[in-house]
Amino acid sequence: MVNYRFLSSNTVKAVGLICASVCAWYMGYLFAEILPEDSLQTAIGSMQRIVDKPVIKAPLPMRQKCAAWRTCSSSEVVYRIRSGGGKSILPDICLEDEILLGGIKKTGDRGINIAVVNRETMKVTDTKTFDMYEGDFSGSMVEFINKIASGSIILVASHDDAYSKLSEDAKKVFESLGSKEVRNLKFRSQWVLLAIKGGTVPENIEKEKIIHASDNNRYWGWPAEIQIAGCLPK
Repeated sequence: MVNYRFLSSNTVKAVGLICASVCAWYMGYLFAEILPEDSLQTAIGSMQRIVDKPVIKAPLPMRQKCAAWRTCSSSEVVYRIRSGGGKSILPDICLEDEILLGGIKKTGDRGINIAVVNRETMKVTDTKTFDMYEGDFSGSMVEFINKIASGSIILVASHDDAYSKLSEDAKKVFESLGSKEVRNLKFRSQWVLLAIKGGTVPENIEKEKIIHASDNNRYWGWPAEIQIAGCLPK
């Protein structure tokens, strides 16, 4: 036997659902006819942008001159002096983003490496390497330094060994340039120095470092690199 009460209840629900669907379709059609097409597209685009997650891009790192991580003023130049390391890593001397010795130039060698810069033009005038392990080159190195024009910037970086054939006269000439560590050199010590011939380097910047060879470093008894960097007044 058919339950007419149940049937009439379901019929009312079905009719209501059909009416609601027709009304929703009609309202959508009416809304589309009234609203301009470009406004509709703008609204849809805005909703999509809200849903989309914002993409945060990290700023590119600022490239520093000589890779020294120093920001110098217009009245200064950036310098970096790095000694050699191990048996085969050559020293690297850079001034105002110009490689003076080593690096891509593949210059420099065992001993004491010297770059000379004219302080007025900030251009390199000479580079020399003096072997302090084999042969006697201390005399020629002293003669070279003595002939450097007063006021010149002198940048020194050792490689492998700067001690074995370093004479007393050579130590004195480096002391005259302001070195405090030249007498502390030992076999295969690494050493870097910034000096001004006939002048003084400001006290507040790095101008000299020394490190001794050790069996505990990554080169198993060969010396490790050492570096100084900073801003030098023009």
